[in-house]
Amino acid sequence: MQHDKVLILDFGSQYTQLIARRVRELNIYSEIHPFNKIPKSLEEYKAVILSGSPNSVRGEDALHPDLSEIRGKKPMLAVCYGAQYLAHFSGGEVAPSNTREYGRAHLSFIQKGEPFFASISEGTQVWMSHSDTIKALPTGGVLLASTNDVDNAAYKIQGEITYAIQFHPEVYHSTDGKQLLENFLVNIAGIHQDWTPDSFVEETVEAIQAKVGGDKVVLGLSGGVDSTVAAVLLNKAIGKNLYCIFVNNGLLRKNEFESVLNQYEGMGLNVKGVDASNRFLDALAGIEEPEKKRKAIGNAFIEVFDDEAHKLEDVKWLAQGTIYPDVIESVSATGGPSATIKSHHNVGGLPDFMKLKIVEPLRAIFKDEVRRVGATLGIDPELLGRHPFPGPGLGIRILGDITAEKVRMLQEVDHIFIKGLKEWGLYDKVWQAGAMLLPVNSVGVMGDERTYEKCVALRAVESTDGMTADWVNLPYEFLQKTSNDIINKVKGVNRVVYDISSKPPATIEWE
Repeated sequence: MQHDKVLILDFGSQYTQLIARRVRELNIYSEIHPFNKIPKSLEEYKAVILSGSPNSVRGEDALHPDLSEIRGKKPMLAVCYGAQYLAHFSGGEVAPSNTREYGRAHLSFIQKGEPFFASISEGTQVWMSHSDTIKALPTGGVLLASTNDVDNAAYKIQGEITYAIQFHPEVYHSTDGKQLLENFLVNIAGIHQDWTPDSFVEETVEAIQAKVGGDKVVLGLSGGVDSTVAAVLLNKAIGKNLYCIFVNNGLLRKNEFESVLNQYEGMGLNVKGVDASNRFLDALAGIEEPEKKRKAIGNAFIEVFDDEAHKLEDVKWLAQGTIYPDVIESVSATGGPSATIKSHHNVGGLPDFMKLKIVEPLRAIFKDEVRRVGATLGIDPELLGRHPFPGPGLGIRILGDITAEKVRMLQEVDHIFIKGLKEWGLYDKVWQAGAMLLPVNSVGVMGDERTYEKCVALRAVESTDGMTADWVNLPYEFLQKTSNDIINKVKGVNRVVYDISSKPPATIEWE
């Protein structure tokens, strides 16, 4: 089935991925391409959206897209930088704003009877993020909306299906942003809303069968959402020709290897569990530097995976749980490599001599879509709702060198923390949580004796995609009980702290 597509031209905005996700929430397929790498064939795209940008249209570094095959020929929505670009280079005027227009604002005027603002009322909240402002509309521009501080908050161009807005409809702070996108894409551009999890499953299964045929496929499972959904999709397409390998690197959560392996087998997957804990711990012995630890873990995984893959006969394909942000993450809006795929943290860098062809059933969809597809496939909601867990596991949550005793200690701490979040009904309100074992000993008192033991840091963040994150304001009573449980039950720990840093400037993980 051929879906109507929306082309999103990326000018480097931090919100570009959000635009794509909001469009897809309307069951419309969207793709992101750099503004200077517009697809040669535009026939399949029914509408185009120009993103925002950190650049200024007035600067020497203004980004100039070639809109000759788009403008006036296809419905186009220009957001923020896009709106200013159309004004500045088409007979209007853009000037520095007297005050930086950033944050919440309200539409004080909306043109009556305008389809673009159907079902949206004056006073609706929008989100601004720009330091320039449109002083004069471009040639043919018609004012559609204003705020108290921004006269030209929205306009259209006569004789074209071209609309432009200075605010961001894609962020949650724009209350009617989804309605606005629906007005433009469905009511004005006439796009069909047929991109659904069900249709994705059906089409992907057919595509896998056509691509792989009767060949055997090997997949490295991690226990995470992406690789699990990829496995179930592949299993639906090719059944027992899918061979899954689940490696215990000794850095998983407490009892995770056994419980996840049982879960996979219960799902009917053809999976082999390989306990390589000692091999990984030996490879990590004495290494303290974070990047060297990651490389040691990655190399050990490649060796183990390669050993197991060679035990299988006539495997032609390697499956990966690559998702859409992995595909576009390293695409630079200012001329970087196009669609460079980030190595998947479990199978990235497999040696050339394996000579396997790649199949990536999830490479077109975002993480939230992966979960929706997983639900359509009937995967256990508890598994789909799992927090992200880093590929190197507890290896990057133990700061400094790694030993079996430190792993045991952190597994116990992590188990108490995560179990507590679930018992208190907090787990699903947190995007990611974990504990860090710090290379710090501190003085404590237990009974009548002084102790000199380890300090652990607890971390819980809320986020939509991990690019930005804020610490979660967990109840004091919960933190108090969790701290007491950890110190009383985990031998070697006498101090617990809670990390209240946001990303940026801090990262979610400590290494």
